[in-house]
Amino acid sequence: MPDYQLLIFDWDGTLADSIGRIVEVMHVAAEQLGLPPRSDVAVKGIIGLELVAAIQTLYPHLVTPAQIEGFRDAYSAEFVRREQQASPLFPEVLSGLQRFRALGYQLAVATGKSRRGLARSLQQHGLSEFFDITRCADEAAGKPDPQMVEEILAHCRVAPERALLIGDAVFDLEMARRAGVAAVGVAYGAQPAEVLRDFGPRLVIEAFADLALWLGDNVVVRSEVGHG
Repeated sequence: MPDYQLLIFDWDGTLADSIGRIVEVMHVAAEQLGLPPRSDVAVKGIIGLELVAAIQTLYPHLVTPAQIEGFRDAYSAEFVRREQQASPLFPEVLSGLQRFRALGYQLAVATGKSRRGLARSLQQHGLSEFFDITRCADEAAGKPDPQMVEEILAHCRVAPERALLIGDAVFDLEMARRAGVAAVGVAYGAQPAEVLRDFGPRLVIEAFADLALWLGDNVVVRSEVGHG
């Protein structure tokens, strides 16, 4: 196993248990605008994309800026209203991140959320200063474009082969592939394991704790090298 130095996490569906909320809010926004509902599976399929791209994927007939902005505003207002109570982190995420930090990994987030949305979530969980760098879809090209990962690698001064991206959507895995970074798929989030495996991740995990178990041998190697 490579000696990974940097772990890059998606947020929604990977660290935060927010998939159900995203699906519900998308349904509410569509209903408010008189648009036909999309299936839960269809909505889960766009999670990870930047919001405008997600809207255009679900409702390709919305083509004017006013139409798209109207949907985006309806979605954002409902999401913010509900997010006054934070989406919980998945079990063992906080302790796992703290352990990775203690072991010397650099940690980053690459998310389809806006900067404002991610900042609010990080503050709610007391993680505002925790990560080495975070990148959002409104300050770089959206997934699966590799720009967010490339900027994270440059900031952390880590070569692509020493980084590992962890995400629950095919957009995460494709972004990692385009950036030359290995990936781990998360099957407890938006998309099932069989879909994720088609994009060639090193591993697909069913619980966040599985990541630490898989990295276990690598942790030993890193400790020996670091103190040898």
